[in-house]
Amino acid sequence: MADSDDANIATTSGREVPDGYKVRTEGKGSILQKGNDVFYNPAQVVNRDISIAVLRYFVKQRQLEAQKGTAAKSKNRVKGGVTAKVATEEDKVDGIKILEGLAASGLRSIRYALEVEGTGRVDANDLDSDAVEAMKRNILYNGPEAEQRMRPLQGDARVIMLQSPLAYDAVDLDPYGSPTQLLDSAVQAVAEGGLLLVTATDMAVLCGNNGEACWGKYGSYPLHRSYCHEMALRILLAAIEGHANRYKRHIVPMLSLSVDFYVRVFVRIYTSPAVVKDSGSKLMYVYQSQGCDSFYPQRVGRKIQKSGGLKYMPGVGPAVPQQCPETGANFLMGGPFWADPIHNMDWVHGILKSVQDNRQQYPACNKVISHLTAVSEELVDVPLYFSLHDVCKTVKCTPPKADVLRSALINAGFRVSSTHANPLGVKTDAPFSAVWDIIRCWVQDHPVKAHDAASYAGKLLAKQPELKANFSRAQGAGSNAKANKVARFLPNPEANWGPRPKHGRAVKDLATAEPDAAEAKAVPHTADANADSGAAEAKAESGVAEAHHMADGNGVVAA
Repeated sequence: MADSDDANIATTSGREVPDGYKVRTEGKGSILQKGNDVFYNPAQVVNRDISIAVLRYFVKQRQLEAQKGTAAKSKNRVKGGVTAKVATEEDKVDGIKILEGLAASGLRSIRYALEVEGTGRVDANDLDSDAVEAMKRNILYNGPEAEQRMRPLQGDARVIMLQSPLAYDAVDLDPYGSPTQLLDSAVQAVAEGGLLLVTATDMAVLCGNNGEACWGKYGSYPLHRSYCHEMALRILLAAIEGHANRYKRHIVPMLSLSVDFYVRVFVRIYTSPAVVKDSGSKLMYVYQSQGCDSFYPQRVGRKIQKSGGLKYMPGVGPAVPQQCPETGANFLMGGPFWADPIHNMDWVHGILKSVQDNRQQYPACNKVISHLTAVSEELVDVPLYFSLHDVCKTVKCTPPKADVLRSALINAGFRVSSTHANPLGVKTDAPFSAVWDIIRCWVQDHPVKAHDAASYAGKLLAKQPELKANFSRAQGAGSNAKANKVARFLPNPEANWGPRPKHGRAVKDLATAEPDAAEAKAVPHTADANADSGAAEAKAESGVAEAHHMADGNGVVAA
């Protein structure tokens, strides 16, 4: 970057940069920034890359559905549903229409316009006038293609969405905090079969540190347990489903991710009064023992087949006795939240392959691939998970290796997998009675100090196991990705990789670092990154890195 002698202007790649501004480039998009005048967080490069990958796959799916004649069509005549906006000439574009409700610098929208093939128009909105001026400046800086495909807007995102019913193929909401105030209008703005992309960063609320706040915002009571990050995803999905149901609409989750300091969901939205009747059976409560790690899900509703057709009924319960069968402790009850699958595995594998085949197009490709690879190995029909180290901590024993525990579960006839939300998390369809029997067998082979008989650990170990655990290596106990040396849990590329101050606030310490330095530390593309991450992952699975993805007071990851 060099100064111009006569106009005090700097130039990068042939484009003029006003004095005092610095250029931040990510993918094909660039923005101009002076201090903290407009919010920008380099840590969200993973969020933006994944969103681009999902949108690219979505565009292809829309095209395939149109070719096969299976594309969802607007249903304007549904009583109590959403009536589509009458299209104007301006609304008629060749390609999909995307709305980013809170665009700030516009970087995300610029990347959508330049990198998502098949995009007709991107409406980039922000309420802040300074942000909109910065956005316009950035659009011009990115050249004619960005100018042609983008439309900057200034206004309340809720009003814009309410004024555009069923108008957008994709709506992206990435707020600074909770998205709940935007959801009601968002589910009305998404076209039939369209995509809604939502981020929530209020992890202290969603992970159970402030349960009453979560109830007020999301209509769900969280539990601060090892599965809190997946629970956060399910709370957000349940909230979106609830808003959609009011308009005879429902969601189909395509991909749901817990990443660093936030959760991000990608759902398609459809209109069907008949399917909305199923919504109660897609939600659940969970009973959490206060004495151990056992938890027991219970569906809110159920449907039964009768001679006259399907009948929708309240769920049958309770799913637990008065006290925990393992420790005699009382239960906490959390929920309701989403109980059905949170991913569409066809989409997950398709998106993953697309990113692997086009690594050079994603600045944070290694991190994106690691998250999608971890998701691809999950049991999609098993909600929540337990932490191997938390279970062993309860009885104060040395934990077995993850593969050893998984082998015992498989040998007992159960299914098991890891989870992307926690390197030490274990998903299984085994009841907790079987899990504790396996732990008891492990403790018999690896004795611990005697516990007070009245303690929870003493009560757990006093029982004789009814299931005799077989710890011999079982096929499927290990991760295929790990066997193929594909990293699933990469460390963060730099210190303090997390939330940044809102724009306009004084920026101190790391936040004032030179952008070039920050970008130089971006997620590397080299093979060495995967090699290094293999060691990090091995440490995580042996328990050294349990802190990864476990919420601290703010639900923020310590990598």
